[in-house]
Amino acid sequence: MARAARSVHAHKKRRKILRQAKGYRGTKKSSYRRAKEQVWKSGVYAYVGRKQRKRDFRSLWIQRINAGAREHGLSYSQFVHGLRLAEIDLDRKILADLAATEPAAFAMVVSQVKNALNGDLA
Repeated sequence: MARAARSVHAHKKRRKILRQAKGYRGTKKSSYRRAKEQVWKSGVYAYVGRKQRKRDFRSLWIQRINAGAREHGLSYSQFVHGLRLAEIDLDRKILADLAATEPAAFAMVVSQVKNALNGDLA
């Protein structure tokens, strides 16, 4: 059986890695071995970063909601408990956006929460 030449595939594979490593410092952008290691490690960082971003945004939303609730005399935990009692199903992203950009709408939500905490579910 004839020998299979691998040069076309090998060059294509290396070219792909070096293209992904464009912009890296030092030999990581030009040496295939260093570029391959760094591209792999960059993929690991990106994977972890996608999970971290979700945690960071949730934390930011909670801080914004807490700041908005404290302006109306409630802590974050009291506010969330009141949301459950008032049966208001807004997620943290929406509540944080209301607290930051629509203070009047957020104040209406807080008033409903306060009513629910006092036992008035009307």
